[in-house]
Amino acid sequence: MVLGWTKQGDGKHLAPGEVVRPDERLTWPRMVGFGAQHVIAMFGATFVFPLVMGLDPNVAIMMSGVATILFLLIVKGKVPSYLGTSASFVGGVIAIRALMGGDTPAADAIVTGAILVAGIVLALAGLAIHFLGVQVIHRIFPPVVTGAVVMLIGFGLAFVVADVYWPQDQWMALVTMAITFVVIVAFKGFIGRIGILVGLVAGFLLSWGVDKVFGNVTAFNAATGKIDTHPRVNLSSVAQADWIGLPSFHGPDIRFGAVLLVLPAVIALIAENIGHVKAVGEMTKTDVDPYVGRAVAADGIGTVVTSAVGGSPTTTYAENIGVMAATRVYSTAAYYIAGVIAILFGLCPKFGALVAATPGGVLGGVTVILYGMIGLLGAKIWVENRVDFADPVNMVPIGAGIILAIGPVEQIITEEFRLQGIAFGTIVVVGGYHLLRWIAGRPAEIRETAG
Repeated sequence: MVLGWTKQGDGKHLAPGEVVRPDERLTWPRMVGFGAQHVIAMFGATFVFPLVMGLDPNVAIMMSGVATILFLLIVKGKVPSYLGTSASFVGGVIAIRALMGGDTPAADAIVTGAILVAGIVLALAGLAIHFLGVQVIHRIFPPVVTGAVVMLIGFGLAFVVADVYWPQDQWMALVTMAITFVVIVAFKGFIGRIGILVGLVAGFLLSWGVDKVFGNVTAFNAATGKIDTHPRVNLSSVAQADWIGLPSFHGPDIRFGAVLLVLPAVIALIAENIGHVKAVGEMTKTDVDPYVGRAVAADGIGTVVTSAVGGSPTTTYAENIGVMAATRVYSTAAYYIAGVIAILFGLCPKFGALVAATPGGVLGGVTVILYGMIGLLGAKIWVENRVDFADPVNMVPIGAGIILAIGPVEQIITEEFRLQGIAFGTIVVVGGYHLLRWIAGRPAEIRETAG
């Protein structure tokens, strides 16, 4: 069902063990709350990665909403997921800018042109998966590989917490994490299910209050890239931002040399999308295999649409899967609402500036929970499929790939082309597993992932 949801129970309460399925919903005010929580969950990375790539964050936020709605329509509402900015392209984009002279309008167009072509390739790969059948995926991504991809996607983001968010205010990160722990577990109703959002708002308000009472913090400042004394909550950009306005759109410029630098990211995105879809199927206890190809193609189409107007590449988001795991609310209604809110954010620079003012320490306290939950979903897939790690064919490439992702380890292929982190780990997991199976003389494993 693409649109239209049946109300789950009384629409207000979930009994122990109950979930809200993709085609169900709670009351609309509650669904708006869940939609807002999904926007908050994706906002940090979807806002930060365009900045790293030199692209307009407001365009990225707005177009992530458009891409998410397109994704839900293409998968017929069967796979609840949010499409935010992909980090897999960062290395390729930085290489392109190094060759094109940095952050110039011409380089912006070449970057988005390369991303657009990569999106087309990803969409074609999704169509191939859809028409050739899901057994192709089972052969390439058996449970041991699927679990590993899900795990390294979650744990591979640990460096973002450790190197970017936590150092900005370690005590506020710790307090925010503790508040979120308590809210999720102690409150059984609606408040508990939006515990991530509650923890983030509480951390924001506490940071503002601590600034007023105790003064500024001396710590790593993400804005300057060094340690200095600064307020935890800086609202200057909020005061300067307009209430209503369009982001800065621009068209793409396709150059073959630039395309080559970002194409390897497509491999990681295919595995990442499949891992996310499998994780959603695992949580919802539904067979999503018939929609895997659609999901990959939808992500590719989303990337094409966003990059056509100067936006960033998209991918299904681990942060939002983590929110679903915490809330047990898998309704696609929440994602449609999140998409609309994101589009409105793009039209309201002031509100976007307010959310972007969320202190890094607070984001650290929240994302450490979200990323960890995603990583453990990979372990859950292994347990339920009784993966045998006494077998070196399973243990060796999986262990190596996860460590490469967590590092994150960088492999310099040429001065212009590098693999690192999640992308590098994913390639080692998938390629290493199948290479060792071939060396061991074993046929391809086609057992389906449990769930």
